[in-house]
Amino acid sequence: QVQLVESGGGLVQAGGSLRLSCAASGFTFITSRMGWFRQAQGKEREFVAAVSWTGGSTLYADSVKGRFTVSRNNAENTVWLQMNNLKPEDTATYYCAADVATGVLAVREESYEYWGQGTQVTVSS
Repeated sequence: QVQLVESGGGLVQAGGSLRLSCAASGFTFITSRMGWFRQAQGKEREFVAAVSWTGGSTLYADSVKGRFTVSRNNAENTVWLQMNNLKPEDTATYYCAADVATGVLAVREESYEYWGQGTQVTVSS
């Protein structure tokens, strides 16, 4: 059974930091590309970041570039999203996703086969 379980969300003031974690199981994590997406209330889900199976390649949305860092540990089947200098516009539910089939880092939701339930991040001004 595939599981992606996010944790680490919460309430933080603008300028603060949070570190999201995603624990994966039930599929071959080591060969999967992993992504983070977010969905703000009333808006469509959007791409945030992705990391290759080795961790050596990453991709970021322009809105988070320079503030967020995605990383992974294949021995622990875990992927993280370090979020610094948070802004109120970062408020959203953040989802971890796994791409087990596509050979390159993907920004489209359709490229990801497995999804977590999400963790809420709220940034106050």
